[in-house]
Amino acid sequence: MTQTPTHQSAGNTGDATARFKVPAKHPMVTVLGSGDALLRVIEGAFPRTDIHVRGNEVTASGDPDEVALVQRLFDEMMLVLRTGQPMTEDAVERSIAMLRSGGEGTGSESPAEVLTQNILSSRGRTIRPKTLNQKRYVDAIDKHTVVFGIGPAGTGKTYLAMAKAVQALQSKQVNRIILTRPAVEAGERLGFLPGTLYEKIDPYLRPLYDALHDMLDPDSIPRLMAAGTIEVAPLAYMRGRTLNDAFIILDEAQNTNPEQMKMFLTRLGFESKIVITGDVTQVDLPGGTRSGLREVQDILTGVDDVHFSRLDSSDVVRHKLVGRIVDAYERYDDRNGANGGHGSARGHGHHGK
Repeated sequence: MTQTPTHQSAGNTGDATARFKVPAKHPMVTVLGSGDALLRVIEGAFPRTDIHVRGNEVTASGDPDEVALVQRLFDEMMLVLRTGQPMTEDAVERSIAMLRSGGEGTGSESPAEVLTQNILSSRGRTIRPKTLNQKRYVDAIDKHTVVFGIGPAGTGKTYLAMAKAVQALQSKQVNRIILTRPAVEAGERLGFLPGTLYEKIDPYLRPLYDALHDMLDPDSIPRLMAAGTIEVAPLAYMRGRTLNDAFIILDEAQNTNPEQMKMFLTRLGFESKIVITGDVTQVDLPGGTRSGLREVQDILTGVDDVHFSRLDSSDVVRHKLVGRIVDAYERYDDRNGANGGHGSARGHGHHGK
């Protein structure tokens, strides 16, 4: 793409103009979207800029800061398109958000680097981070032995950890995957549920099974579980074990008490990696019970090879409305001085793709 930013000599002398030529090998529909859907997203995000398209040339005129951002946005879009990955309205919106927040931030990640980082390709689809915080979370899993992914529902913290676990298994970095959750939820206790122990715990572990089915051939999962290559079990089953050569994920960790958290962390064996995910605003523990996830942040911050990745509502990758709902609950808690115990607000059973 060639760019020839110029300053207008007529009209508003403070305006700037930039021109972008899209190479002929990229049809304009890939840049503008079907029915100009991507162009409308860009125009809506930059109201002080006039954007015109003629042939394969795009012209942006208006506020100099906005024009500069539009110029960078088209650069990033072309980098993504060159990889063969299509641009979507969601990807354009996320690119704009990253550029507005400082683009590369404190690191070297550009929107194109975030959007084209493949974690796992399975069954005709590719799992990749969609936000800067998600990319940094995924990178931290590569670099550290113990990683905490802390953030609200829908930020992909469990789903991305699962993808990294499957990737590690497939590349033979580990021999097995262990997935676990505390079997505690608001208003339910195992003793009151019907069925055998496994039938009782299944509702708590179902989101982990759902994610596995997205990432592996469903027919292979029972065989892998029978062989012990994949284990899905409640947290209580971890006591007394040392877990070697494994990728271990503790999900819903806000529902551990401090003793359970310490027990789990000390299961770490050789050649293993632990990822702990949770949302400290969604604690379902009985009143007066401290959350092990809240406490461990004070205990382990600064410990070598332990990393805390924090995600927020801007990293929600479900329906856009989910992010707004999360923000609304946070504002409500701030207004009412609540301590964040909305156990009923979580959408149980969703894995936050």
